[in-house]
Amino acid sequence: MSEQNKAVVRRFNQQVIADGDRQAFEQLVAENFINRSAPAGAPNDRESLWHTFDQILRPAFSELQVQIEDQIAERDWVTTRKTIRGIHSGSLMGIAPTGLAVTIAVIDMVRIEAGKYAEHWGMNTLQAVINQLRSANSPG
Repeated sequence: MSEQNKAVVRRFNQQVIADGDRQAFEQLVAENFINRSAPAGAPNDRESLWHTFDQILRPAFSELQVQIEDQIAERDWVTTRKTIRGIHSGSLMGIAPTGLAVTIAVIDMVRIEAGKYAEHWGMNTLQAVINQLRSANSPG
């Protein structure tokens, strides 16, 4: 079971995050999915997860790649340490493209139920990347 769950997470990272495949997203994320890491007051449902990749990350970063560094699985949990890389070639939260290479470090915990993402907890360095891009765009 643990190896199957790790494969679900690997598939999600490649097909959904890197490739932007909506059909894979539909297959891999449960209807009642909950993102436990959503900011307070922000939506934490299935559609908001898709929005994060489809409307925020993928338009902002070309050549998007996800590299899984480590995975640990136990029971219905998979913890993954990964690196997301891309080129800042589109607007990101109002920040004009800089052309800079970006690296986002991520640690995710996902609960898999019936082969689908049911819950997610995570930490990442996206805010630090945003701060760096803002600085790169600042005059002076």
